[in-house]
Amino acid sequence: MLWRDQAEQFFRSGHTNNWAVLVCTSRFWFNYRHVANTLSVYRSVKRLGIPDSHIVLMLADDMACNPRNPKPATVFSHKNMELNVYGDDVEVDYRSYEVTVENFLRVLTGRIPPSTPRSKRLLSDDRSNILIYMTGHGGNGFLKFQDSEEITNVELADAFEQMWQKRRYNELLFIIDTCQGASMYERFYSPNIMALASSQVGEDSLSHQPDLGIGVHLMDRYTFYVLEFLEEIHPASQTNMNDLFQVCPKSLCVSTPGHRTDLFQRDPQNVLITDFFGSVRKVEITTETISLDRDLAGFESKLPKDELAAEPLKYAEQLPVAQIIHQKPKQKDWHPPGGFILGLWALIIMVFFKTYGIKHMKHVF
Repeated sequence: MLWRDQAEQFFRSGHTNNWAVLVCTSRFWFNYRHVANTLSVYRSVKRLGIPDSHIVLMLADDMACNPRNPKPATVFSHKNMELNVYGDDVEVDYRSYEVTVENFLRVLTGRIPPSTPRSKRLLSDDRSNILIYMTGHGGNGFLKFQDSEEITNVELADAFEQMWQKRRYNELLFIIDTCQGASMYERFYSPNIMALASSQVGEDSLSHQPDLGIGVHLMDRYTFYVLEFLEEIHPASQTNMNDLFQVCPKSLCVSTPGHRTDLFQRDPQNVLITDFFGSVRKVEITTETISLDRDLAGFESKLPKDELAAEPLKYAEQLPVAQIIHQKPKQKDWHPPGGFILGLWALIIMVFFKTYGIKHMKHVF
């Protein structure tokens, strides 16, 4: 039966809670897109049900307060400044110079000082499904942190092994958007890890969405198309990981995205997107048979007729984001820049002087 198949699918993953570790490793204004990448993923996992208490957000730079930002207290991920992903509900756990290789590894392995607040801890267990998203500048076998240090693929693989030995995860999804990203998962050897990367070894990951008003690119191509895919997902979606593997072909990303599933025990076709991007709903399991017909009939008799005729509840449309992603850029009215107007006035005055001389200045003022 259909409901029985859905129940088996629900319990097949074996996890009881979800966590997300989202890391932007870049500093400086020209890396604006990396902050937007991370905040966009943060927004998506919160929309799908993972609370802030189960998200560790690490941002190496605060683009919202950067002096070059024409719109202070905002970070946009789409052209024409139409989608602000930096709002009042963003809780950054590690910021600025707290985003280091050491702190990142300590968060993963749980080797943090006792004084560390709960919000900066990854309190996962052997029933936790963990999403780890990283973005920044990298190369063959390394990812840079703030242009001052780097983490290697060997260090990352050993950290995941420590997590497995300490029973800190049930299944782990690793996503990285950086140049030569596939090199970062080559050394993984721990069980139940699925990995995705934006580019193969020897390839660059390219930026996307240039904005003339802000002066930089707003996102990276791979993350942009992944988030476009996630906007179609709702908490009850049956979309699986195989669909995620296909979201950014080379014709769109220019680079060649990669994935690795040999360490993962389940078939990706049986792994729901919400197993990592969503949260587990609490249920109470009983072996007793409970009859709901009698109580349900009595309950319906007490309800007004207009409530009985109401349409079943549906998930709210994610507006205006769903429209923003697919719509064409708006045509904006053209206004001459301030420098152009000043230059025009200067030209008019020079022509006046040359034609009439200074004795006619009184006619100007």
